[in-house]
Amino acid sequence: MAQATETRIITKRLRDRPEDSWTLAGFTASGGYEALRKALAMDPKAIGEEQVAAAGLRGRGGAGFPTGTKWSFLPEGSYPRYLVVNGDEGEPSTFKDRMLVEYDPHQLLEGIAIASYAIGCHKAFIYLRGEFALGYERLEAARREAMAAGFLGENILGSGFDLDVVIHRGAGAYICGEETALLSSLEGDRGQPRIRPPFPAVAGLYAKPTVVNNVETLSTLPHILTMGGAEYAKLGVNRSTGTRIFSVSGHVNRPGNYEVELGITFRDLIESPELGGGVRNGGRVKFLIPGGASSQWLTGSDEHLDAPLDMDFVQQNFGVMLGSGAVMVYDETTNPALVAWRLAKFFAHESCGKCTPCREGTGWIEKVLYRISHGHGRPQDLDLLLDVGDNISPGLNAPFSQTTICPLGPSAVSAVVSLQKYFRDEVLAMCRGAA
Repeated sequence: MAQATETRIITKRLRDRPEDSWTLAGFTASGGYEALRKALAMDPKAIGEEQVAAAGLRGRGGAGFPTGTKWSFLPEGSYPRYLVVNGDEGEPSTFKDRMLVEYDPHQLLEGIAIASYAIGCHKAFIYLRGEFALGYERLEAARREAMAAGFLGENILGSGFDLDVVIHRGAGAYICGEETALLSSLEGDRGQPRIRPPFPAVAGLYAKPTVVNNVETLSTLPHILTMGGAEYAKLGVNRSTGTRIFSVSGHVNRPGNYEVELGITFRDLIESPELGGGVRNGGRVKFLIPGGASSQWLTGSDEHLDAPLDMDFVQQNFGVMLGSGAVMVYDETTNPALVAWRLAKFFAHESCGKCTPCREGTGWIEKVLYRISHGHGRPQDLDLLLDVGDNISPGLNAPFSQTTICPLGPSAVSAVVSLQKYFRDEVLAMCRGAA
């Protein structure tokens, strides 16, 4: 069987031209902004309703919602409307958007211009994680280059279409990766999520119709226009079309970002010599977190490792998500309770405090997991964790069940549920040993 390899589409330029991929000269020399020319000659509605919909493009930020459908929610005749780019990549072990911003910022700007033209937006905002210092410098330089060359600003490429792009730096709050908290922060308020409805498509930034898309999602648009939506949809599997960048980290020989065609297996991603390169020291996978810290876990069983990278398949069969694209791999030397505690500590720290179950519950989860993972656990502690978690995410395994406005609280419960599912005996043995 052939080894899985990368399918480079949105990462092709930065791999082929590492010396100047972030410059206008490097971008245009490899076909950059040609997709924008093509888009400006099309009917704007056809871009979303035909090309993007035909491509089956789904959001690459976590939820996996169909992009064309999201655009279609904008109310007819309601202007002004805004495009907001979610570049606040704060999910632990996720570093794909940072790479795209730093090494191919013009690709993102071209995608923004295409999306803005398609939805009738004349002002777009990029909300960029504040820690991305190099990314900001290169993105701002690219924005200035693009304006000077006529790819942004007034009367783009003589089409009569105007677009102003604003880059806003965040201040290091994980919660601002949630789209409504991002909008609040962008408006100058405290970054806290909003109750929905109304949804951003109806009343988003400045209470105007707003589309919020992720960096990777928008970076894909130029290639869909170039290839054609139907051709792009031939890549991938089922409703998970195209490619995705996965940030592979943990106990693998070759950690890094890999753009692969959706549908390959977790085993392919982890063990292929051209991808993850296998587990360190010839070891075996004990468990993995398949979609960022917010996701529930999978184990090193054949059933899990041979599952396809298909958003719907893993959700329906295992209750996990591909989420942000972070795949964290742990070998047999790992204490799962210690990993769960470290994740809980992160969520407890990043809770914005707006919702009581999250504000209080994440702190209690972190304290109990600390006790277990540091050798002071009690036999009843795992059931106590499940009880606390049930008050944040009723039913624990029930999809989309939460007592909070946003999913941060339930995300802290994911590790607890995973311990219960796969490592209950190991955790109880640790607690009995401490008793």
